[in-house]
Amino acid sequence: MDTSALKKELALLIETAPDMAALENVRVNALGKKGRITDLMKTLGSMSPDDRKEAGSQLNLLKDEISELIETQAIALKHQELDARMAGESVDISLSSRPERRGSLHPISQGMDELVSIFADMGFTVAEGPDIEDDFHNFTALNFPIGHPAREMHDTFYLPDDESKEGEARRKLLRTHTSTVQIRHMLKNKPPIKIICMGRVYRSDYDMTHTPVFHQMEGLVIDKSTHMGHLKGCLMDFVRSYFEVDDLPVRFRPSFFPFTEPSAE
Repeated sequence: MDTSALKKELALLIETAPDMAALENVRVNALGKKGRITDLMKTLGSMSPDDRKEAGSQLNLLKDEISELIETQAIALKHQELDARMAGESVDISLSSRPERRGSLHPISQGMDELVSIFADMGFTVAEGPDIEDDFHNFTALNFPIGHPAREMHDTFYLPDDESKEGEARRKLLRTHTSTVQIRHMLKNKPPIKIICMGRVYRSDYDMTHTPVFHQMEGLVIDKSTHMGHLKGCLMDFVRSYFEVDDLPVRFRPSFFPFTEPSAE
């Protein structure tokens, strides 16, 4: 039995199959229950033993070769379909990309930077301190003796007592003002001193006009020749620079604060 012509015909049909559906039709027509190779296999029973053996060997070889050609073509067609789908979904890199969203400073941070810049021009440096303080640095060192009624005005957030520290002066709290930074700076540095302190402070007060956490800034100048006129001039220069109004009217009035003398607003 000569199968070369059939092999050549089926190979051409497999090679020219445009898609998987056409390739499946070729497979069914060649290897299906009613396929051409299957029909030839059915004729083996009417042959002599010698012819059956030779023809059977040729048909089995043809069947294997056609199956391999179909499998190879199926892989090629799947790759073509994938390439076509990817080409349809490709991105035109020449198009403008979406604008990059960049973060910005928080308004509070912007305001703090502006304040630092103004006072830096006056020769001030920035001093910092911890948010968690003790009673001594927050009250006693600022002329608030233990039991002084002014302590109650702050409605302070006290932390659980630290058993490793003894005495009321070591009681932990959230600082109620940034004056604690001044105390720590004066204990570590000798005059002349010219600093500003800013940061979060905490008071147990919450209503329409108050929040338990807010930001505060204050300054400290210590020198032999420093007097009240310097303080007034410094504050006037600051508010006029901050509001960018050279002739901004400024009013000073006497006031009372337990940790400064004299005091003014």
